[in-house]
Amino acid sequence: MRQVVDKLITSIGRVLIGKDEQIRLAITCLFAGGHLLIEDMPGMGKTTLAQGLAAVLGLSYNRVQFTSDLLPADILGISVYDRTRGQFEFHPGPVFSQLLLADEINRTTPKTQSALLEAMAEGQVTVEGETRPLPHPFFVIATQNPLTQSGTYPLPESQLDRFLMRIELGYPDPRSERALLSGVNPRSRLAEIKTLLPAKQLLQIQQHVADVKVAENLVDYLQRLVQFTRDDPVFYYGLSPRGALAVLQCARAWALIHGRQYVIPEDIQAVFPSVAGHRLRGAGECANHDGDVLANLVLSAVDIF
Repeated sequence: MRQVVDKLITSIGRVLIGKDEQIRLAITCLFAGGHLLIEDMPGMGKTTLAQGLAAVLGLSYNRVQFTSDLLPADILGISVYDRTRGQFEFHPGPVFSQLLLADEINRTTPKTQSALLEAMAEGQVTVEGETRPLPHPFFVIATQNPLTQSGTYPLPESQLDRFLMRIELGYPDPRSERALLSGVNPRSRLAEIKTLLPAKQLLQIQQHVADVKVAENLVDYLQRLVQFTRDDPVFYYGLSPRGALAVLQCARAWALIHGRQYVIPEDIQAVFPSVAGHRLRGAGECANHDGDVLANLVLSAVDIF
């Protein structure tokens, strides 16, 4: 498993230089069967990461540029009257793909954002009273610009909770940026990426994630982390049971990609900020703190055993 993951990271790393840890987290999210939110400034490589993941996994792929005038039908599809047949014919939207890139998702209205809720939660969409299944596997990788930028809408809590993980890419380190400035444009290498993990094998890995063992004392540790977010007044609200399950699922996937069939405390600590950060909100003086800062506060406040 580690060899497979290393090959995936190396391949994507040719187009997203110096971001191995973020790539590893993104792979963890997909192995855990969840949707991924990438938040950062424009030009940091968010779209490149999504395109690289689609390429190495060999998934059918559609990209939607979210704008303020985008409508739900532009994502889900619409029925058009066929005069030759004398009936309406459904034209599926871009959501009918194995991987949907929702680019700059917070630049559209909450009404259009909510069009993805059913798709992300249940793998199906209901259009004009008829429920239609989506391809399997089905992933949404969304990019989001900081809310301080003009023309952005905050994602509702219900939408944020549909994303298993949220990651940030950040600025490249000096060595990686030097390689960017001195070498070939990494985006030009996207066409060279080959499929390394077919969809069938990806589904098998997702099934193996559920078999990774978690000891009782680690469940106790996770419960203490979750309870801290609910009890401490620094938080406006704490993690839900679904959020706790998300941490556990990602910890299993993180353990698996590191070649283990059991979870250790470091697995929970590695994924906790990315899983819990967008689900936490600070209260009082911490109201404006970043979610990852709050998640790391939880880890530092709760003893391992």
